[in-house]
Amino acid sequence: MSTTHTEDRRVNAVLSEAGTTYAEEAGIRVADTPAPLWQLLVLSNLTATRIKASIAVHAARELFDAGGGTPKGMAELTWQQRVDALGRAHYVRYDESTATRLGECAVLVRERYGGDLRRLAGDADKQRDRVEELLQAFPGIGPSGARIFCREAQGIWPFLRPVLDRKALDGAGRVGLPKSSEALAELVDGDDLARFAAALVRVELDKDLAGRVEAAP
Repeated sequence: MSTTHTEDRRVNAVLSEAGTTYAEEAGIRVADTPAPLWQLLVLSNLTATRIKASIAVHAARELFDAGGGTPKGMAELTWQQRVDALGRAHYVRYDESTATRLGECAVLVRERYGGDLRRLAGDADKQRDRVEELLQAFPGIGPSGARIFCREAQGIWPFLRPVLDRKALDGAGRVGLPKSSEALAELVDGDDLARFAAALVRVELDKDLAGRVEAAP
């Protein structure tokens, strides 16, 4: 698919202005290994609630700093320690229920997958729809949380691509880019899709950012 000069300019501006994944912002070094995949599940759980993404990211950092960066570590934190970590990030209103859910997620990922979410991908036969279905077995991970996980994981699990959720598509439309996942995926290299998708979500959430992208030289 050929691209126009305007599309190229805006794609470059989107990546330049906002091309950091939420996982990177939370300090997660995304890799196809057990700990980062667990951390991504935690972040997806936190982000799926009606709360600012920046607060969810901060909450993930606090939980990881407290020792919850692995399923075993999260399970060994007391419920109150999880609540306190969420509180330090001002993750309020949902702190107590989320602390409970994260403890349940830690138990489930250890019992069902031996603490390794790569086994979930294997059980799903590397089919994105099945991955999303299995993810929703975790407390707090509904369709939105599963799609967030896949959006961020597509950098290391190429079989998920392209994942551009509704907010990403709306962000694309806001700056005059195609509102089709397939069309957007052709505008960047596959390895940049996670960054591109996260950046488009930020464009949708931030009117000033969208304006800077449109005005980019």
